[in-house]
Amino acid sequence: MSVPAETRQHAQPLVRPLGVRRLLPLAIVVAGLIVVFGLGLNRELSLESLVRHHAAIERVVLEHRGPAFAAYVLLYITVVAFSIPGALVLTVMGGVVFGTLLGAFGAIIGATVGGTIIFLIARGAVGEILIRRAGPTVNKLMTGFRKDAFCYLLFLRLVPLVPFWLVNLVPALAGVRPAPFVAATALGIIPGSFVFAFFGSGLDSVIDAQRAAYQACLAVGGVDCHLGFDVHALVTPRLVAGFVVLAVFALVPVVVKYVKAKQHP
Repeated sequence: MSVPAETRQHAQPLVRPLGVRRLLPLAIVVAGLIVVFGLGLNRELSLESLVRHHAAIERVVLEHRGPAFAAYVLLYITVVAFSIPGALVLTVMGGVVFGTLLGAFGAIIGATVGGTIIFLIARGAVGEILIRRAGPTVNKLMTGFRKDAFCYLLFLRLVPLVPFWLVNLVPALAGVRPAPFVAATALGIIPGSFVFAFFGSGLDSVIDAQRAAYQACLAVGGVDCHLGFDVHALVTPRLVAGFVVLAVFALVPVVVKYVKAKQHP
């Protein structure tokens, strides 16, 4: 038996035409990524780069603290909005340059605003196209968002097991409204932001040691002197304490879910 034309028409998914206005955000993101990776600017988001420019950055911050902080937040927004790897390093850098409180505050603002920009872009056809190509992992995420959008998103922010850009994209396609997305994002990244900013705030001595070793190498006429960052120096008591705190916060959604289940069997 043939299916009426009207029935076939209604059974097909609605695909909205891709106009210039809906493709423009994607075009801007792609163009930005081409420029960033083409010029190698993404390599500047590293602890090695921080060691090389630490003295100059400190001078700028001392002379122009307000504008420097605004520039840091703007850079953070740009990195997250364009999904450029390095947001975690930026949070550490914020702790080094501005201290724990101000560094974490800037990271929270930058990550929330940048993530919201991606979220809003994903509400258009561009997000629909990307999500269809993302595979079964995305389908599992969408199921979780539909069950309890705020708590599920909060858990993914507290426990960054899924790429940050993907957690920005999927909620829009799952029908999550902007308000709970922004709230869960801002709350969920607070613990991690403070942990890594706190860790960064204790790296001054490590950076000074790296610079001193470089200067000593130059003083003795070394030909293979390198000003970089020794990753083994990252294992500090601050880092260990920070990860312990982060692990405790990551258990909060699990405890809340357990308590709810007990109250409403």
